[in-house]
Amino acid sequence: MPSLPRRLLRTFIVLIAAWFGVSVLVVLVLRFVPPWTSAMMMERRVAAVLHGEHDFTLHYRWTPWNELSPWVPLAMMAGEDQKFPFHHGFDFDAIQDALDAADEGRRLRGASTISQQVAKNLFLWNGRSFVRKGLEAYFAVLIETLWPKRRILEVYCNIAELGDGIYGTGAASAAFFRVPPGQLGPEQAARLAAVLPNPRRLHADRPSPYVLRRSAWILRQMQHLGGPAYLARLDH
Repeated sequence: MPSLPRRLLRTFIVLIAAWFGVSVLVVLVLRFVPPWTSAMMMERRVAAVLHGEHDFTLHYRWTPWNELSPWVPLAMMAGEDQKFPFHHGFDFDAIQDALDAADEGRRLRGASTISQQVAKNLFLWNGRSFVRKGLEAYFAVLIETLWPKRRILEVYCNIAELGDGIYGTGAASAAFFRVPPGQLGPEQAARLAAVLPNPRRLHADRPSPYVLRRSAWILRQMQHLGGPAYLARLDH
């Protein structure tokens, strides 16, 4: 009969293998099935209960790619991850720039790609621990391996928080602009992308000077990328 340490080690290995298998299966299923919720949405619901926000309502409505205005995914890439069509989940140049800025004492800059943000929003929790960052990297690799680029961007446009309790372009277009997501223009799309640093404080429909400056910058980047034609690079 195996010793207790050996049995414990065997059980641990089986559990780890099972976790890897389940995580791969879930990511593979979500390539084809719209997410019914996300870890960040569940975390927000729990926070509302804990803080006694009795009037809190979460808004989320899935919008498939062909019903999204092309300006929306373009604005998300222009504002968050312009190299998205070309990297494999990690922008090492942006990571190095962020590390250089930190070494020089400048404000810490984010270097997360859209793939990393999808991994975090779908499966993980807020925080800066090494464990969370490691899991984020793991899920980002899975997503990049099992999903095409259009699917990654489609999911991002649908689960990103764009207002307090407002997730995805479908819910945001109705709440802020009173139009279907397919009718959003470049200025509206740029405003949605502009609030992503802090969507609970920044407002696409009541833009602060910061949001106006950032959305103007995003519009210039959208033009620089070549407009919606840039989306064709997702297929290469």
